[in-house]
Amino acid sequence: MHPVVENGFAVERQVSLRAYNTFGLPAIAQTMVRVRSDADVRRVLADPQLGRAPKLVLGGGSNLVLTRDVAQVVLKVEVRGMRLLEARDDAFVVEAGAGESWHELVAWTLGQGYAGLENLALIPGTVGAAPVQNIGAYGLELADRFESLDAVDLVTGRSVTLDAAACRFGYRDSVFKHGGFGGLAGKSLITRVRLRLPRPWRPVLGYLDLERKVHETGLTAPDARTIFDWVCAIRRAKLPDPATIGNAGSFFKNPVVTAEQCRDIIGRDPHLVHYALPDGRYKLAAGWLIDACGWKGKSIGRAGVYDKQALVLVNRGGASGAEVLTLARAIQESVYGRFGIRLEPEPVVV
Repeated sequence: MHPVVENGFAVERQVSLRAYNTFGLPAIAQTMVRVRSDADVRRVLADPQLGRAPKLVLGGGSNLVLTRDVAQVVLKVEVRGMRLLEARDDAFVVEAGAGESWHELVAWTLGQGYAGLENLALIPGTVGAAPVQNIGAYGLELADRFESLDAVDLVTGRSVTLDAAACRFGYRDSVFKHGGFGGLAGKSLITRVRLRLPRPWRPVLGYLDLERKVHETGLTAPDARTIFDWVCAIRRAKLPDPATIGNAGSFFKNPVVTAEQCRDIIGRDPHLVHYALPDGRYKLAAGWLIDACGWKGKSIGRAGVYDKQALVLVNRGGASGAEVLTLARAIQESVYGRFGIRLEPEPVVV
């Protein structure tokens, strides 16, 4: 449906969101507005009808499970632009619009000679979603490279700048995932993100898959482009392309347990994949736990577990959000029954 200009900005009605979520789940947005600047947000907030309505901020839809049509006003973030903001002695500071593709930003920084994001290559989604989730992979988290971000308050329309402390980053977590007092879930829309890429650059190679690449190739001091290529190859071998098979990447967080809990599970399952954390706790591989319960390659209805990586749930064709949730809950029950661990989903369920 063609957008209709209302009060100076384009409003789209009855929009199919199937193409706007990487799972390819069916849902209709009653109202959608494309946001390309802070001013666009303020125009929506000033509108007599839309201003008071509940909002849903939509980036690349790579961390979303749609189970119904969306009554909220969908704010589709399309803020563009990538630039070097500052070249300091200790870092390059780059800025990107929240609507840019995250992977394209990683590739752009390398092409410009600004290394530091290569471990986070090929993560689906937009730049604006990266700090919400505190995305991470292969030994690096967004928080390790974060400088600051700009956001618009969805109540007052004021633009604010938040540093890392204000974002309250945790493992796959941030202030943007929490409601209530002090949380910003549903209360703000990120428009720009700034990242600090260290000088001098040092490779991050502590992750098992990258250590294997070092051993296979004999390259003990790979450059950033080589690590980028390795990460892309590893991810493509393990994870399905959303353009081919609908999915939202890793569906569950890797659970963190005490040393005692870890020892208890190893006593029963010596092959448990686990990683020591600096605070003495252990991170367990959720994919291994799911695989150990026999779910790899299995399906419920048209939703299934990817046959190459049990951490990824996929749309086998025509799946509904309800089918994805039914599968996810069945997996959670299996893992809890065998290991006593409750897996926590990563995507937002709407």
